[in-house]
Amino acid sequence: MPIPDLRLDALREWARLEARVAAAPLPPGARRPRPPLLGRALRFVARFLLLAVLPFFALVRVSVSLYAGYGAPVWLALAGGVACALLVVTAYAAWLSQRLTGRASVLALGRRVALPLVLAYCGYALLYLSSGHAKSPLVRAYYTSLHPLLRVALSTWILVDRDIVITDLARGPEDYAAMGLSANDGSLHYRQHDGYTHAADLRTVGRGAVQNRLVQLYFWSMGFGTLRHAGTADHLHVELRVR
Repeated sequence: MPIPDLRLDALREWARLEARVAAAPLPPGARRPRPPLLGRALRFVARFLLLAVLPFFALVRVSVSLYAGYGAPVWLALAGGVACALLVVTAYAAWLSQRLTGRASVLALGRRVALPLVLAYCGYALLYLSSGHAKSPLVRAYYTSLHPLLRVALSTWILVDRDIVITDLARGPEDYAAMGLSANDGSLHYRQHDGYTHAADLRTVGRGAVQNRLVQLYFWSMGFGTLRHAGTADHLHVELRVR
């Protein structure tokens, strides 16, 4: 018999022996070894974080994919993201209801619990920016001129990064002159044909390298363009391309 066949037979026999050992009954009073406490704790934290992040990921990533990848109008794309987030939150509510009460009315939970939560969050994300996350009152005033999908993505990151600061949103050619920079005709900080600006600048100075990398990774994973560069100061430029 060729050597590779012998190795294959040996591996199969070893697998059968392991299966027998695992299925064998334990002696009275004996317990199967449990995974180390640290490993169980890490798995629990990982699962919790995944479950916590999933609704927001569905909302932002699906919206951006529909808009940038499939050419959906902005509000239709956002509605698609809302629908996906709604499904996730409804599933969570149904699971919790089943555990607590032994029953779960999916339609009722979706209508009475998930829908108000998702819509309330979207309303907050689209309309509100805390002064603590804006470099100046002017930046805060321009917030609603930013593309809706960028607003939702920024608000979502603010939930986990309480120190993030938006340094710039809308600009005009005169603003570049005031900063001592050459005007950029293709700047996505200008108001585009859809009525929105498509770029935001985020502060990087005074923040750790890991923090800045995580911010960049988040926006990249959500489908936005990112560029770390210096204009008047080092910052992270985040943009959503114009269709």
